[in-house]
Amino acid sequence: MVTKKNTILIIDDEPQIRKFLRITLEADGFKTEEAENGAQGIRMASSIKPDLVLLDLGLPDMDGTEVIPHIRDWSQLPIIVVSVRDQDKDVVQALDLGADDFMSKPFSADVLIARINSALRKAAKEEAGTPEIQNGGIKIDLVKHEVLLEGEKIALSPKEYELLRYFIVNKGKMLTHRQILKEVWGPAHVDDTQYLRVYVGQLREKIKDVESQRYITTEAGIGYRMENLVEAAAA
Repeated sequence: MVTKKNTILIIDDEPQIRKFLRITLEADGFKTEEAENGAQGIRMASSIKPDLVLLDLGLPDMDGTEVIPHIRDWSQLPIIVVSVRDQDKDVVQALDLGADDFMSKPFSADVLIARINSALRKAAKEEAGTPEIQNGGIKIDLVKHEVLLEGEKIALSPKEYELLRYFIVNKGKMLTHRQILKEVWGPAHVDDTQYLRVYVGQLREKIKDVESQRYITTEAGIGYRMENLVEAAAA
């Protein structure tokens, strides 16, 4: 049996650092790809779809923190920042923008490998997820793509299903119109708020969203929130 090698994209402008990381990672069974600046790193991340990115902040064409949002626009792949900049503000900024971890140079190769393996395990677990998700009387079987309301199957269109799944995964969170449209319909539809309004109305009708048990509430001018009915019941 051939074991798939996880691909690590190294975005760093220092050839000696890239060489050290390449040797270290490949000795541990990883496949590596390299980019020497931010623009190249963004392109490669999109084209080769690595399993994890190691990102330096001091890049010649842009600050490394600018790379993070570009990747987060389309992927939640793990990003570990590896930088000589270790001030609290640099760490906080990188993490706030979506980095998963931060390591200061110089660092231990063993610690780096441990951090990478931890990030990959977490990503794999999140991707596999759980076979079922639930909120109140709604349950979705993610394997069978079935939706149950109080134990009874209900029929949803593919987009209604994806919309409901996204709401339940993010239950309790305020979601903007653009967030929902980007995640369910794609980046080309982020301004189609009327389209979203129609689908939310259809979904509310099918899950019997009434005042006595309101699953989806409207955040005026912002978006929608699926109430966490488990927490509400506990309270």
